[in-house]
Amino acid sequence: MSSLRPPSPSCPSHPRCPVAAVLADRLDDAPVVDVAVRLAAARGAPLLLIAVMPPLPPRAVPHRPDGPAARAVLGRAMPRVTRAGITYRPAVYHRPAGRGGRLDPAKGLLDVAVAHGGSSLVVSRSGPPGLDAGTVTEAAALRGGPVVHAAAPAFWAPLAASG
Repeated sequence: MSSLRPPSPSCPSHPRCPVAAVLADRLDDAPVVDVAVRLAAARGAPLLLIAVMPPLPPRAVPHRPDGPAARAVLGRAMPRVTRAGITYRPAVYHRPAGRGGRLDPAKGLLDVAVAHGGSSLVVSRSGPPGLDAGTVTEAAALRGGPVVHAAAPAFWAPLAASG
């Protein structure tokens, strides 16, 4: 299977089709990775860790998946992935610059996942604007895939003041 071809309809259970985790360098990356690891382990599939990066300035070179900026975003996921013993590969998605349509960021993200053979995509419900699970699910429904799984936001409680 070429990594540039969209996954076939039977791909969700195929071991060569990775489960993609969308990591936006936010607290919600932890539950996204947990859900993606569970799905990948159940299928015997690898993970595709997609690092969401800011828009590129004009004429700038895109970040490499193995570069320091992408590694910084993916770093929060690595202990969970390593503990699970699941193979993974990194990818980078740069948010679009300028003013586009409401679904443009989600469509670009789906393009990256499909280009890497992703059959399932795990996204935070409270992801960045345009990349939250609701918007990505809507864009995936319009284009016919991949399957989007929503991860609940991470639990957060403010620190109690000592006194």
